[in-house]
Amino acid sequence: MDFGIGFLTNNIMLPILDFFYGIVPSYGLAIVALTLLIRFALYPLNAGSIRNMRRMKITQPLMQKKVKEIQERHKDDPAKLQQEMGGVYKEFGNPLAGCFPVVLQMPILFALFATLRGSPFADITYPVNLQILPQEAIEQVQPQAFSAKPSSLYIADGEHFPVAAVLPGGNRIGVGDTTAIRLQTPDGKSVQQLAKEFANDPAVFVPQWEVTKGQEFVKVDENGQITALAPGDVTVQAKVKGLAANKGFLFIKELGRIGAMGDDGEIHWDILGMVLFFGISLYVNQLLSGQSSSDNPQQETITKLTPVLFSGMFLFFPLPAGVLLYMVLANVFQTAQSFILSKEPLPENIQALVDDQEAKAVSADRGALAFEPGSRKAAPKEGTQSKKGSNQSSKTASKGRAKSNKASGKSSSTRSKGNKKSGGSSKKKVSNR
Repeated sequence: MDFGIGFLTNNIMLPILDFFYGIVPSYGLAIVALTLLIRFALYPLNAGSIRNMRRMKITQPLMQKKVKEIQERHKDDPAKLQQEMGGVYKEFGNPLAGCFPVVLQMPILFALFATLRGSPFADITYPVNLQILPQEAIEQVQPQAFSAKPSSLYIADGEHFPVAAVLPGGNRIGVGDTTAIRLQTPDGKSVQQLAKEFANDPAVFVPQWEVTKGQEFVKVDENGQITALAPGDVTVQAKVKGLAANKGFLFIKELGRIGAMGDDGEIHWDILGMVLFFGISLYVNQLLSGQSSSDNPQQETITKLTPVLFSGMFLFFPLPAGVLLYMVLANVFQTAQSFILSKEPLPENIQALVDDQEAKAVSADRGALAFEPGSRKAAPKEGTQSKKGSNQSSKTASKGRAKSNKASGKSSSTRSKGNKKSGGSSKKKVSNR
């Protein structure tokens, strides 16, 4: 019994999808409801991962510095090294703590992804590998029935059955022999019988047959009848139309549409729009969840390139429109969750680190004052200051003396001139006498 992704898909995802479709008969709304339900159920696990990333963005530089110091200090003492490392992880948190919630939710997300890639949203393919042998070799082979892995097939709204490709005589055929591939349920009901019983239009579920490998070794007709022509390995594929593949939702024309461009060259703008929006929402989510760092240019480059690479991947490896709808909704939900969690208060020790980093950033922006530690503007020494002061005072005094000398020189010259004048007048007076 399968307890993997197929079990989760058939026993959890599809019943929930049928439940929502029964409430609102729209497969697009059923995808929205199923996506939101799963994301809300995984909210606690995802929140733990986002909180851890937010803490690691703040503590990583200091944590790396401490780890390096501890490794250098206790490189010869593994026991002490392990003890000290445990203390660091206890103080700052374990960087790997956010991985466990992600790993735990992966099976559920893979099952949801597989559900939306299968019926009723996409065409279902049933590949069968055959081995064509010469007649003398086939006579020595014991015939044994062959059955491929079953896939759930929607025949009508809310009606789906596990259908597998079956070869009653086995998948080894002799040259010149014929056999037929049957698509049937485990209890033997064929797809044609199910379609007549449940489908509104049974012709929709007529399989389309194609030889995808070894076309020169076999031929197959429209009823799945295979004729072996020559020895070799062959792959024959049956394709059944998805029930909701051609149904639209909002701006999406077909939920089963694949690729940004059709076979006729027509551009599918609905697909392109969802791919573009997915890339934008992924970038915003990275910023909010703390995956970018302006202090680390390499991490900043990765943050910018990741949305471009993922969006481009969907253009080269296209997915059905219904799957893209789920991925866009899941990204929007996670972006909103990251925004809400970014407003939560940090633990006290982490908040202290944030405050310290902000204080250092402010100090670096305005520059340190003369009296603050680390300032390059050192106060002048007393001796130097007094020396400068005495030099300035001596210069001032010398300037003052020079001015006074000039003034005294002027006054003495004036007096001498006056004396000369008075001497001349007295001589004149004596001569007159």
